[in-house]
Amino acid sequence: MDGYAVAAEDTRGASEAQPLRLAVGAAGRAGRAFYVDTGDPLPPGANAVIMVEDVQPVQTADGAEIEILAPVAPWQHVRPMGEDMVATELILPANHRLRPQDIGAAAGAGHTRLNVRRRPRIAIQPTGTELVAPGSDLKPGDIVEYNSLVIAAMVTEWGGLPTRLSPLADDYAAIRDRVLEAAATHDLVIVNAGSSAGSEDFTARIVAELGELLVHGIAIRPGHPVILGILTLPGDAASLAEARRVPIIGLPGYPVSTALTCELLVGPTVAAWLGRPEAERPTVEAALTRKVVSPQGDEEFLRVTLGQVGERIVATPLPGGSGVLMSLVRADGIVRIPRGDQGYEPGAAVTVHLLRAPEALRRTIVAIGSHDLTLDLLADELGQRYPGHTLSSANVGSLGGLLALARGEAHLAGSHLLDEATGDYNTAYIRRLLPQTPVVLLGFVEREQGLIVPRGNPKGIRSLSDLARPDVTFINRQRGAGTRVLLDFRLRQADISPRVVQGYERQEFTHLAVAAAVASGAADCGMGILAAARALDLDFVPLDHERYDLVIPERFYESALLAPLLAIIRDPAFAARVEALGGYATPAIGRVLDRLPGAPG
Repeated sequence: MDGYAVAAEDTRGASEAQPLRLAVGAAGRAGRAFYVDTGDPLPPGANAVIMVEDVQPVQTADGAEIEILAPVAPWQHVRPMGEDMVATELILPANHRLRPQDIGAAAGAGHTRLNVRRRPRIAIQPTGTELVAPGSDLKPGDIVEYNSLVIAAMVTEWGGLPTRLSPLADDYAAIRDRVLEAAATHDLVIVNAGSSAGSEDFTARIVAELGELLVHGIAIRPGHPVILGILTLPGDAASLAEARRVPIIGLPGYPVSTALTCELLVGPTVAAWLGRPEAERPTVEAALTRKVVSPQGDEEFLRVTLGQVGERIVATPLPGGSGVLMSLVRADGIVRIPRGDQGYEPGAAVTVHLLRAPEALRRTIVAIGSHDLTLDLLADELGQRYPGHTLSSANVGSLGGLLALARGEAHLAGSHLLDEATGDYNTAYIRRLLPQTPVVLLGFVEREQGLIVPRGNPKGIRSLSDLARPDVTFINRQRGAGTRVLLDFRLRQADISPRVVQGYERQEFTHLAVAAAVASGAADCGMGILAAARALDLDFVPLDHERYDLVIPERFYESALLAPLLAIIRDPAFAARVEALGGYATPAIGRVLDRLPGAPG
């Protein structure tokens, strides 16, 4: 505190009616007040400080004085020695993670060095003959190696020091030698892939040869083929007690399995080395939007999207394949289904372990219904223009979306259901499936539907009648999808039985998945939109021009939550971005096409 150091007893009697003057001490001059800066020690005899703002300097013939209008108490504006820290006081406990203020406290107590836990060094070894680096020119059979990037990022987040080693082909001797080399300079070795029981899955044999194989396989799904072991490296002496023992973990190669088992096994290991408790994710209770079947015997980790719809939180399951990394990218949380359970019915209450902040759920718009690429654009625009707001989409088909609205599980649904009797879209289905729910039918996009075929159309597919050819294989959309409804209608019109369509029962849940099946050669053609064909550089046989609308319950249409989304939809810049995809028109985007009041209750 900048001011004047004084003896408190010298200030007694000072008041506005009877100001008191004190001589200011200086070099060669005695006084009763001494100017001090913040941090200065008190002069001998002083036990208080008067703030410089509370004095009136006075110049007299005898020198400088200060005039005060109130007394001060002893030790006023004085920080006593030992107030912050004193000798023998514990500054920081063991296993305390250092923060900026902790470093300052330690330095203030005179410590110029601190003993800290070393960040564990972790080697990450990808294996697989088929692996290539990201950005490589791909040929059939190549797989981009990115699991090591995921593992390294997780290790860094937990406080470890990862080392990504170059991928190795499925060669026993090469993998064994690399594992030994890595173990010599690291605290943990992770081998990614090669942990199963195939002819080229060598990790378990290598661990058994170089040390002790403790575990091969754990009862979880996805992620079953996990390996846990100890490598024994010879020390300077011959005794085993002086040998170096290094843990090794073999993680499955499928991306989702890699990420989940890394969090389950590597995360707690790093935490133990750093003296930290295991991280626990926050949880929420949510209602499942659809039935989930889980095989007995394994604990299943089900990825879900979340959103708060009205007063409750709803959880929509995502595709469960262990190779579908985007299910983790899109997931808001994980539902752990115990080993003895066979799954859950729709509406069941489940505990969700969150992958993002709980408060984010209140800013999440839940869209369940038909898939369209423009919903991804809409989600991107929402995130750019309104940070913190998200659009969470689940692709269950148009019928599934309307039923989700009827159950109160979504804020909106994308729909393109053709009424065969009238040729109109969506209205008849809304009246039938949502008789009690007032909704707004909002115009969104018009798009081209047709047959997606390989580049060059090698089978010469020109119309729907070609689906009846025995040499043409087809990939369908799931039951309840608007595209499936349209296809069935056109097949009936053409008098083509679904039984003669090779692949009619094979189904995918999105237009891009259909296009991917065609691009991979798994099918000769599939029903989908032009934008999906263009996205994968495929050819397209146009069949129909259809309307894709958004169905929004009235109570959400007027809500603050949907206001940013509606503003984007009605922005001409967004419409231009949609049309740039190709195969889209936006004549009615953002326009209310109908208000369906629902039957009185």
